[in-house]
Amino acid sequence: MNLKLTVAAATMLLLVSACNNNEKEDVTSDVNKAGSVETAVTVNHLDSAYDVIVTTHKVWRNFNEFKTIEYRDTIPALGETTTEAENADGDTKNVKVKKDYEIFITVK
Repeated sequence: MNLKLTVAAATMLLLVSACNNNEKEDVTSDVNKAGSVETAVTVNHLDSAYDVIVTTHKVWRNFNEFKTIEYRDTIPALGETTTEAENADGDTKNVKVKKDYEIFITVK
């Protein structure tokens, strides 16, 4: 009975330690230029009614940039919001700024 309890506790400890690995293996600070696709997504404010989403893909092959592909699409602006801004002197005041889109990327 004591052996079963010990094995169960050890198994639970192993599972918990495996699940608590907060290190993200897919996050990197540099691009593998031997062979990869580097993607950048930005949203630029065009005017009060529209924004432009720009998607850029850089294709890396044998440590050389093989090709750059860029897509631009016009999307509706989200409007404005009020926020508190501070200048270099430390003075604050409420200003209107354009709302920004949040960008979520799913890789399959």
